[in-house]
Amino acid sequence: MILIEVTDSKTKKQFHKVPHLIYKNDPNWACPLETMVEDVFTPAKNPSFKTGEACRWILTDESGQLLGRIGAFLNLKKVHTFEQPTGGCGFFECVNDFDAAKMLFDASRDWLKERGIEAMDGPVNFGENYMNWGLLADGFVHQGFGMPYNPAYYVDLFKKYGFEVYFKQFSYHLDYSKPFPERFWKIAGWVAQKPGYTFEHFSFDKTEKFVDDFCYIYDEAWRFHGHFEPLDKDEIRDFIKTAKAIIDPEMIWYAYHDGVPIALFVMIPDINQILKKLNGKMNFINILKFLYYKRKRIMTRTRILIMGVVPKYQKSGIESAIFWHQDKLMKHKPEYKEVELSWAGDFNPKIMALYKSVGGVEAKTHYTMRYLFDRTKPFKRAPIIGLED
Repeated sequence: MILIEVTDSKTKKQFHKVPHLIYKNDPNWACPLETMVEDVFTPAKNPSFKTGEACRWILTDESGQLLGRIGAFLNLKKVHTFEQPTGGCGFFECVNDFDAAKMLFDASRDWLKERGIEAMDGPVNFGENYMNWGLLADGFVHQGFGMPYNPAYYVDLFKKYGFEVYFKQFSYHLDYSKPFPERFWKIAGWVAQKPGYTFEHFSFDKTEKFVDDFCYIYDEAWRFHGHFEPLDKDEIRDFIKTAKAIIDPEMIWYAYHDGVPIALFVMIPDINQILKKLNGKMNFINILKFLYYKRKRIMTRTRILIMGVVPKYQKSGIESAIFWHQDKLMKHKPEYKEVELSWAGDFNPKIMALYKSVGGVEAKTHYTMRYLFDRTKPFKRAPIIGLED
């Protein structure tokens, strides 16, 4: 087998071809747009390169037949927030052959080792964790946009190499045709109309204000997590720019108390329902197809990317109030029947309880896995929020 670093247009094309070979007979797979994947590995497009670097490879047999691919990356802003400096690997695709998978994992491990890294998380993204993060272990059905999908045998490949589950990620599905529990609405309506509380959905003409508010809420909400790093505003600007064609401003909400931002809610249409028809390309013809299918309202699902509440307000019912406002608007969008609430880490019991309280049913499980380079070192799982040492 031959490992080849991706450095030119030929190897880039091969990198994108690998998943088509892996999923050619899988009706659940939605091919991501190649341009979005390329942006992850392009310094001018990905703000993570400001404090990080990345590399990627393809793997072929002696005859040139593609067998797999992988990327490795590190962000100096984040690697030292753990007990040992930790980088990541991702965009892993591979035939069901452990020797092939081992060569790909070894390439990532060695590249990270050369840069002083002592552990590797995977499969993860070179960026924030609401996109391309985790290994699907249960729930091999359609995935919400940005949530990874993979063959079931990948779990065995990762575990056989020595990866262990650092934390589990649960996705909940909500049938939007069923009413929320009556008790929930009573609390939500009461909080939503309390004096001093205001709610506003996103608008593109006030993007900078909402970027500032997003980062303020995010940083306050996760500040006391053991591995917290302040959010880079460019990450949010980049997401808004990249996803502008699919963002529905009425699905992104902010809550304020006396004018101060205290909570956020980000939901997007599940563009995977269109991407299945585009084969990863966004050429002129596919742009027309995209606009056609969007206008035809074939998207019937949404995905909640993130919810965050400033700690002072986490027991105030503010999350319920956001759902109360959101539900009023969603009644004007009857094409949407299902919501994927993803993802909730097993280290965050509060968000898991919230998703269940609105009627969410656990539907999928992903793993964030970690491989310690020192194989004698004891493995520790992610600490539960609020119970860190």
